[in-house]
Amino acid sequence: MSVNDDRPVMMAPAADPAPLGLAAFALTTFLLSAANAKWMNSATGDAWLGYAFAYGGLCQLLAGMWEFRNRNVFGATAFSTYGGFWIGLGLWALLVAPAPAGAGPVAAAAHAAAAGKDLGWILLAFAIFNTYMLLWSTQVNWAVFGVFLTLEATEIILFIGFFQGSSGATTIKIGGYVGVATAVVAWYTSAAGVINGMRGAPLLPMGKPFGMRPAA
Repeated sequence: MSVNDDRPVMMAPAADPAPLGLAAFALTTFLLSAANAKWMNSATGDAWLGYAFAYGGLCQLLAGMWEFRNRNVFGATAFSTYGGFWIGLGLWALLVAPAPAGAGPVAAAAHAAAAGKDLGWILLAFAIFNTYMLLWSTQVNWAVFGVFLTLEATEIILFIGFFQGSSGATTIKIGGYVGVATAVVAWYTSAAGVINGMRGAPLLPMGKPFGMRPAA
């Protein structure tokens, strides 16, 4: 092919990155939700933190970039955003949430209360994003809709709990339970995407698009 040859170059289609993105989202959500549900009383509760960068963050962000390659605007937006969410949350937990060095008990308690309000605002912002993605997920399938529906409930319950301050412990715990359910739904959707993609035909059901129909 000459330098000035303007014939189109056909590129092989990429494999579906959605199962990877969903698995990364599921595992990190599970770890943080298990901590919120107080299932990790014998552990530090920070098992999610490293995976917020390496798996829920980086792998989801990569899945989002590959979805751009596949011209899937929904998947690209969803995975890139929640990859950024986990990276941002990890940075917040490391850089902002800890009380300043040398802070006394009163100052540390006040900082912890303010940090809880920060989390409330963060989760409220992502709940707003998740609301329209929940609506548009009806154009994908029932399994993906289930992920966004349970995630919507998780984010709403948690931001209410964090805004409640010291009285919101029970609400946050409930949010942890719903978050575990979100992870289970995401894991199922990931597993279905893997095996269905391997077989080239549906084995695990994911449902079909529903609701309003896109323009032809």
